[in-house]
Amino acid sequence: MIAANRHAPYRYLAIEGPIGVGKTSLAERLGEWWSMRTLLERPLDNPFLERFYSDMPRYALPTQLHFALQRAEQQREAAKALASGAMLVADFITQKNDLFARLTLPDDELQLYQALAAQVFTAAPVTAPEFVIYLRASPPTLMARIQGRARPAEQRITDTYLRKLSDAYDEFFCHYDESPVLTVNTDPLNPLDSVADLALIAERVEMTRP
Repeated sequence: MIAANRHAPYRYLAIEGPIGVGKTSLAERLGEWWSMRTLLERPLDNPFLERFYSDMPRYALPTQLHFALQRAEQQREAAKALASGAMLVADFITQKNDLFARLTLPDDELQLYQALAAQVFTAAPVTAPEFVIYLRASPPTLMARIQGRARPAEQRITDTYLRKLSDAYDEFFCHYDESPVLTVNTDPLNPLDSVADLALIAERVEMTRP
């Protein structure tokens, strides 16, 4: 049992990384560790996602547009929570919106997506987290974790897609400068089942506290 008497090092902390890396699990565990409210992506609410994994060229645009609308709504949730004094840990950052769009959309659809997404976020300005944990893992590790959680739609994900996605995340964080970032290689770590691994990550984040 995790004691809930630790002081969160930041008011707004976010966790990012490719599918299967453990973002949601770590957000939930750190939320308990530091007594923070969690704000989690809701991929299963996206009605296009299962079809996207079956036919990416056909369903990439509606999938990404739905996620843009969802993240705009969650940006409003985050702003409201922070204004009320809540301590927040999220399993995503809105700034990564273009990452998936650039990976999956042809140029003409990407331009359409970016124009529509810009309008969406005009009404829900993006707040950068105070600190980001970027979780990495090798594609074989990601594939093993995806297969292990056995979500039917995700079983269609290919090794090629995971490699491209991992490279896209590395490229994104090479240029991301809106928040300090701690990069964590999760290949040897299991913070979901190991309190020692969870404590190690928490300690590293606490050491960065201003």
